[in-house]
Amino acid sequence: MTDLVSRTDRNGWTLLTLNRPDKLNALTVEMFGELRWHVIDLRADDAVRCVVLRGAGRCFSAGHDLSAIADGEDPPSPGWHSETLRMLERLPKPVIAAVHGHCYTGALEVALAADFILAADNARFGDTHAKWALTPVWGMSQRLPRRVGAATAKRLMFTARMIDADEAVRIGLAEYAVPYERFDAEIEALAEEITANSPFSHAAAKRLLEATDGGPLDAGLQWEVMESEGHGPDMHERIAAFTGRPRSE
Repeated sequence: MTDLVSRTDRNGWTLLTLNRPDKLNALTVEMFGELRWHVIDLRADDAVRCVVLRGAGRCFSAGHDLSAIADGEDPPSPGWHSETLRMLERLPKPVIAAVHGHCYTGALEVALAADFILAADNARFGDTHAKWALTPVWGMSQRLPRRVGAATAKRLMFTARMIDADEAVRIGLAEYAVPYERFDAEIEALAEEITANSPFSHAAAKRLLEATDGGPLDAGLQWEVMESEGHGPDMHERIAAFTGRPRSE
């Protein structure tokens, strides 16, 4: 049976692929279950220093499977989808959502749980909860305004308007966009660039950003000093490699 979310391990990084291309990777409880299993495994895998999440076929994902909603899907518990995305968000390693084609509503909620979004120039984003008389329960009302600001989040949520990759970059939803024909190469180059740096620093930075997000500046500065995790076990080796001098403790 084909995996609904496939995992491919590369040189120090992992590619997770939403894998229902015949259904535009529309999201189901079963897909979230497989995503959750991968996230649990990745958390304990020190060999993986970066995670990229993308979609198979024509797009990242068209969003929550409306047929599943109509049929009355049955998640394991209330808030289970949101909890799964929080687990993805809190992985102690960088997570990139690589988005091409459609990225609507539930799919956008998934992408927003990544540390940032890399977009292909054919990507299109939108929140259509209001179009279907739905309200967010996977994190849209919390992560979207934190990413783009409250007014812009309201505009996207109230209009259900689709935006292209350039607009997504302009408002800060996506970090940058590349031509689709270079998308695969950019994913690999970006993952390898991140993987080359210290996994200790990545994990510490994510914890620091998480702890101080949205708080007062002075409190954040104090937290940074008082809660510093110091230097990692690879610091001396990295500095010695750069300076050409023997490692010293």
